[in-house]
Amino acid sequence: MEMKIRDVETIQFKTYSTVHYTRWGYQYDFFGPKYEVTSSLTRIVTEEGAEGLYLGGDKAVTDRWIKPLLVGEDPFDRERLWQWMYSLTRWRVSERIIGVIDMALWDLAGKYFKVPIHKLLGGFRDRVKAYASSGPNLGTPEVYADHAEACLKEGYKAYKIHPYIFYDPIKKRPCPDTITFPREDIEVCKAVRERVGDEMILMYDPWTVGAGGGYSLEEALWVGRELEKLNFYWFEQPLLEDRIESYITLCSGLKIPVLAPEMSGGSFFTRGEWITRRAADMIRMECGFGGITAVKKCVDLCEAYGVKCELHGGGFGHLQVLGATSPKLCEWFERGLLGPGFDYEKPRPPLKKICDPMDDEGNVLIPQKPGLGMEIDWDYIDENRINPP
Repeated sequence: MEMKIRDVETIQFKTYSTVHYTRWGYQYDFFGPKYEVTSSLTRIVTEEGAEGLYLGGDKAVTDRWIKPLLVGEDPFDRERLWQWMYSLTRWRVSERIIGVIDMALWDLAGKYFKVPIHKLLGGFRDRVKAYASSGPNLGTPEVYADHAEACLKEGYKAYKIHPYIFYDPIKKRPCPDTITFPREDIEVCKAVRERVGDEMILMYDPWTVGAGGGYSLEEALWVGRELEKLNFYWFEQPLLEDRIESYITLCSGLKIPVLAPEMSGGSFFTRGEWITRRAADMIRMECGFGGITAVKKCVDLCEAYGVKCELHGGGFGHLQVLGATSPKLCEWFERGLLGPGFDYEKPRPPLKKICDPMDDEGNVLIPQKPGLGMEIDWDYIDENRINPP
């Protein structure tokens, strides 16, 4: 069987975002007012008419670097194409763009063979445990506790706290990430644990970013020890990730598993170094660092070292990988970000349905339609398209 790629297209269209940006960064008021943004969808089409899709992509980068590389090639040679594309990260192509292209290639293959991608990868399960991932800065500790209790009633068995990020809970105003509030953050953790007791597994993620942001090593050690007293399951990305020696010291000084790296580039290659240097107890990975191909390589790497790999964020690609992976290796799916009054069940355009419907027992169902399982509202895209053909 021989097939050739005819076109790689990035379609741009208008949609909206609720993430509120400030001069201090973003997410101090996550559930802010809607505003218009430019979104995109990448489509790969073969000469035979087979097609694969994924949301995202950069038209300028795709037209300049990706399209000339892929047109005329066999779309089923995903490993070779991935290696070619990854070599371009030294130049002008980010790992996130490679991830979009890779997932569109997997979507094409699944649709062509009429199976979901997790069956191509080697199926394992049809559902995965979900944890409720809170938005940051929800309010007082009592507000977080109320929200965690509500999530418990909805069927969630686990809850992850994003605490006060780019926000001063004392003065109740935004602030740069160079200022942190570990004691106030821990008050949130205490309130949630007291409210839900042992009925929920709890995780903690201070979401450390920025040139000088996040906890200091001393703060992170203190926070980690407080989390141990509260029996939290993991401590996620507590320090800047370009300082790996600090993570080594942190892991050696805590009993609670440290989950990292979340934002570091270098795909699964970087994660291998974190494992061997014992800079993290559990590894964080996502399709944004090279797509399904890269995540599967990382999962296999973690399995070889006996280390858990927990995927960062939601999405169709992660669900397909989880559908082909043992829960002993990848246990959870992140469902969020969530907050009081936020309707997570309503799909954002151009999707007709959310990727991760949840059953009454707190499990997300793996999509069973061919490919990634996305249902696209093409009428919405056509009505909001930028520079239509």
